[in-house]
Amino acid sequence: MKIAVYTRDETALADPRVQSMRERLALEGCGFYRIRNAGDISSDTDIVMSVGGDGTFLSASKRVGNSGIPVLGINTGRVGFLSEYGPEEACEAIISKSYTLEDRALLETRVNGEMRESDSSFWPYTLNEISVLRGGASILGVDVCLDGNPLPTYWADGLLVSTSSGSTAYSLSVGGPICVPDSKVIIIAPIAPHNLNVRPLVVPDSTVVSISMRSRDKEVAMSMDNRNVRLSADSTLEVKVAQFSLKRVRLAKSSFIKALTTKLFWGEDIRNGGF
Repeated sequence: MKIAVYTRDETALADPRVQSMRERLALEGCGFYRIRNAGDISSDTDIVMSVGGDGTFLSASKRVGNSGIPVLGINTGRVGFLSEYGPEEACEAIISKSYTLEDRALLETRVNGEMRESDSSFWPYTLNEISVLRGGASILGVDVCLDGNPLPTYWADGLLVSTSSGSTAYSLSVGGPICVPDSKVIIIAPIAPHNLNVRPLVVPDSTVVSISMRSRDKEVAMSMDNRNVRLSADSTLEVKVAQFSLKRVRLAKSSFIKALTTKLFWGEDIRNGGF
C-alpha cells in the first residue's frame, strides 16, 4: 500500500504514537511519502493520511481534489470529527483492512464579482461550509434565493451555507442543526442575526443557493472552510453540491453518535448519570 502523508504541523509527525504507527505499517509493506501540494500526489497512491486535526483534514481535501484518492484522518488535534482516529486504531484497521470508504459531499461556489485571495489559485470547493461575513462595522444584509425562490433578507453579521459534514463545525457554533454525515442536505444558517424571527434552514442537496449582499462597506469577507477571501460587496454567489465527492476512510467501529457524546459531551446531565 502506498500512503501519502500530509500535515500542517511538523510536530505532529514527531508524536511517538504516529512514529510507531508508521514503523509498524512499514514492516507490513506500506510505503510512505510526504506531500505539500496537490501536484505532489502520485496517481498510484492508495490513501492520503492527514495527520493533525480537522483543519489539517480540510487542507488535505483541497490537495486531493477530484482525484478520488481517499483521505484518512489521524487525530493529533483537539475535537476531531473528520480527523477522528488515533494512530493505534488506524494502524490496526489498515493492517486488517477493516475499513470502508464513504463519500462526503462538497459544495461548489461560483463567484460573480471582484475577489481577492491570499492564495493565488482560487479553489471553489469546500467540505464543511462557505460563509459570507460583514467586512466592517456595519450590519450585513444577505439576500438568498433557493432555486430562484427568494427568502426574506437576513440582517446579520453574515450567513453560512454548510454540508452535513460541516454541521458539527462552524454551523454548530451559530446554532445550526446537527446532521448525520450521510444526510443529503444543505444547511443555511444566519450568523448573529438581527432578525428575531429567522432560524436555520435545512434544504435538499439538489438546491441551488444564490446569494447577494447589501452593505455600506466596499468589501465583504468570505470564508471557505479554513480559507479567507475578500469580495466586493456587490458580488453574487451561487452555491450548490459539487459533481464529485471526497472519499473518506471510515473505520469499522466508527460511530457518529458516539463521537457526539465523547467529543461534544452531548447529553451530559446528572440525571443521565454523566457526572
